[in-house]
Amino acid sequence: MMVDMGTASRLSSFRAASSGAAAPKASSLRFAAAARSLSQAARLRGLVVPGFRSPPALPDVNRTIRRGREVPTVAVRLRDRPWSAVLADMIEGVVVANELVGARADRVRAVLWLAVDEEVAEAA
Repeated sequence: MMVDMGTASRLSSFRAASSGAAAPKASSLRFAAAARSLSQAARLRGLVVPGFRSPPALPDVNRTIRRGREVPTVAVRLRDRPWSAVLADMIEGVVVANELVGARADRVRAVLWLAVDEEVAEAA
């Protein structure tokens, strides 16, 4: 049976998750790499590319978006959070910064998840 590398990676991620292994934690290096990948994917689709930073200025929140400047800023908390939650917040930040709704928002989310698919596989 032939399995492509993407499928093999997802299978190993599934096995790690189902084996009770701890969810991968976020790190500033992963955050920077994901920000670059998401920015490139958004730029290629003609979307507003928000700035990314961590942590949010407000205590006790996981994600904020600051508007009012030329470029929105998405701030995401990394500490004590699973990497997948951080990625989801970053992706949703791009969607909100571009004021996307409905089917277009869903398509953009799917494209952005594909852009960070390698980071997800490497973290697992």
